[in-house]
Amino acid sequence: MASLTHSARKEKAKRLQKLVASKVSELTGLPCGKDCPIESRQMGESGVDVRLDNQARVMWPWSCECKNQETWSVPAWVKQAQANCYEGTDWLLVIGKNHTKPVVVLDLDVFFNLLSKLKQSRGRK
Repeated sequence: MASLTHSARKEKAKRLQKLVASKVSELTGLPCGKDCPIESRQMGESGVDVRLDNQARVMWPWSCECKNQETWSVPAWVKQAQANCYEGTDWLLVIGKNHTKPVVVLDLDVFFNLLSKLKQSRGRK
């Protein structure tokens, strides 16, 4: 199997970032794209992979790190996601691989806190 060129690897990573940005846009109703509240970070720039303005952070309190690779280095990626986290948000790692659906990794306590909030909101109905 031939290995991907550097530019092909970057395109693969960019596709996942744009997918996540698009999903965040759908969920929040905020526009996504260049100079919009939600934007896929340019390759080579430091920071989170899905850039959010202040309004978007209120609606989507996650700092997304996206990795679209065949070989996974989850512990290192979690550290990177934690390091790039916007203040007041939780980190979220989105991992993709050829021929598989992307998956999400997040902190255990954050996950159970979300489930608790969901349970509480369903109990109020």
